[in-house]
Amino acid sequence: MMRNIIVMATMVATIFATGNAQAQSQQPRRQVMLDKVVAVVGGSSILYSELSEYADALVVQYRQMGYTSDVDPMDEAMEALLEQKLLYNQALIDSVDMMGGDVTARVEAYVQTLVDNAGGIQEFERREHMPIFNYREMVRGRFEEQAYAQSMKSEVVNKVTIVPGEVERFYRRIDKDSLPMIGEQYVYAHITKFPASLKDAQQRARERLLDMRERVITGQTQFAVLARMYSIDGSAMYGGEMEPAPASYFVRPFAEALEKLKPGQVSEIVETEFGFHIIELIDKIGDRYHCRHILIRPTFTRDELMQPAYQLDSIARLIRCDSMTFEEAALRFSDDASTKHNGGIVSNHDVLARMGVYDGARLTATRFLKEDFGAQGGKALEDYNALMNLKIGEVSDSYQSTDLMGNQMSKIVKLVDIIPPHVASLEDDYIRLEEMALVKKQEEAYEKWLSEKKQSMYIYIDPDYRNERLREKGWIK
Repeated sequence: MMRNIIVMATMVATIFATGNAQAQSQQPRRQVMLDKVVAVVGGSSILYSELSEYADALVVQYRQMGYTSDVDPMDEAMEALLEQKLLYNQALIDSVDMMGGDVTARVEAYVQTLVDNAGGIQEFERREHMPIFNYREMVRGRFEEQAYAQSMKSEVVNKVTIVPGEVERFYRRIDKDSLPMIGEQYVYAHITKFPASLKDAQQRARERLLDMRERVITGQTQFAVLARMYSIDGSAMYGGEMEPAPASYFVRPFAEALEKLKPGQVSEIVETEFGFHIIELIDKIGDRYHCRHILIRPTFTRDELMQPAYQLDSIARLIRCDSMTFEEAALRFSDDASTKHNGGIVSNHDVLARMGVYDGARLTATRFLKEDFGAQGGKALEDYNALMNLKIGEVSDSYQSTDLMGNQMSKIVKLVDIIPPHVASLEDDYIRLEEMALVKKQEEAYEKWLSEKKQSMYIYIDPDYRNERLREKGWIK
């Protein structure tokens, strides 16, 4: 539910979120020693246990990647944790809001993985020499620290922007041997059709939520129970509960509903780009809203889903026998308002708009790499699978897909062109070169900022853990 934000996440968050649980099950524990403080940054300390766990997680992750580092993992872990602590402390100084997502969900998933690896809670508590609730709170503190660190770094780098002139200078100055190879790209067009019964399905979704709301208000069922049973949001497994956040971090209709609630109250039905919600405000502390919600989307019967598919198959046959062009069919029949007037040509317009970074024609792209298809790239994987069976100019049969909001629809695609692999050029690959130039500029700005903060913030490192690498990096003053 939080708005999408382009962030350069710290390596620390990635390691602890994905690798640390595996490290505890796959990596032998280091020589047991009494825990001690090995470094202090601002008001935060780094314990030997924290350093050791991070180093073990690094080893596991590098092994999975097939990568061998020439840096001692303890030294690499120390540097990463020093950076995290500095970012965290500066975030507190600057009153930066924590924007690391659902920390509660991450903590629960992490701890549950460790418990499963240990063979149960009792064995886990025996290994860790502490009750599970104490361990959970320790992990929560670490994850919140990581989230603040990510937010602080994002605050620094997201202020950096770039103009076309800088992109051109970057391209002219870069070693031509360093220019990236752009893989095979696809240009395609589509015609989309939602089920004609969409309004009926939306009404069914509203009625389901009205029934749930009535059951909560009359005390028949707890909100959290219904959320676990019916919500399609990732928060469902936690009873619909979300991390406290300012209203500005939620999409506008959701935020407006929150602002009208008092603790304990349940909202009317709220429609957003994600679907339909009911919201329960748990409490409000300062400007942060702590709430639960239930999210559902319209659902369709098989017959309702197949009706537009049959229609699109008929349209595809007309196009193949030259009774109409694909462009004419897109204009007459497509439900995609952003493409129907340009022959159905697919662009990244929808992805940019969803991310809130739409910048006119300059950022619009109509060429897509293989990795642009799928959950991370924004374009449906089903599109790629259909395109792989086509020759240039051919039209696919209909298939089921979803848009960025998860709404179900039918679609046909036409493969317009295939651009073979080539070295990036300013004329053909401006957007990807702009990304490279921006990342470089952000990295330089961040390194300058970090260097200044190292000088102004209190940093102490135990003599036993100092080395030349840390001195060269400016951590030892």
